[in-house]
Amino acid sequence: MEEQFIEDFMFKKKDFSENALDKGEYELCTFINCNFSNSNLSQIRFIDCKFYECNLSTANIFQTGFQNALFKECKMLGLQFEKCSDFAFSIKVDNCQLNHSSFYKRKLSNTMFKKSKLLKVDFTECDLSSSAFDDCDLQDAIFNHTNLQNVDFRNSTNFNIDPENNSIKGAKFSLETVVGLLEKYNIKIERNL
Repeated sequence: MEEQFIEDFMFKKKDFSENALDKGEYELCTFINCNFSNSNLSQIRFIDCKFYECNLSTANIFQTGFQNALFKECKMLGLQFEKCSDFAFSIKVDNCQLNHSSFYKRKLSNTMFKKSKLLKVDFTECDLSSSAFDDCDLQDAIFNHTNLQNVDFRNSTNFNIDPENNSIKGAKFSLETVVGLLEKYNIKIERNL
């Protein structure tokens, strides 16, 4: 079967969990309220594509190309981003549920995560340098040997980062959230009254 090339097309309310998205390259396409849950997106390339209100939970993204892809108000549970194609990998995440996903060893420098839930997301050995977590919930997210240089955490919550186990030079934290750096020391921080 010949691979498709689809450019500047809008997909609206399609259920790709029942009828698979054709293999190929999608450029400047928009997906609105589509269901990709449990679907096979392996070896498909998405270039400058936008996903709005889509469900991509537990989709197979083996060697999938996400090049400058935007996810807005999407449900993206259990995705294994470390299996994606490395070539020009770049995503933006806005107001999404990204829980239980993994970015193990993924290069994510300059990535924007905005108003999203990232519960139990694995960022082990990632390069997140110069990225931003803007108003995100990072409860139980894993940062282990992660490059967090110049990352902005100022208005995100519930993170637990070991400064001895991660590179945090130049990272930005607010006074309210700095406790997430001290968790392992089991100390109490109280406000002066």
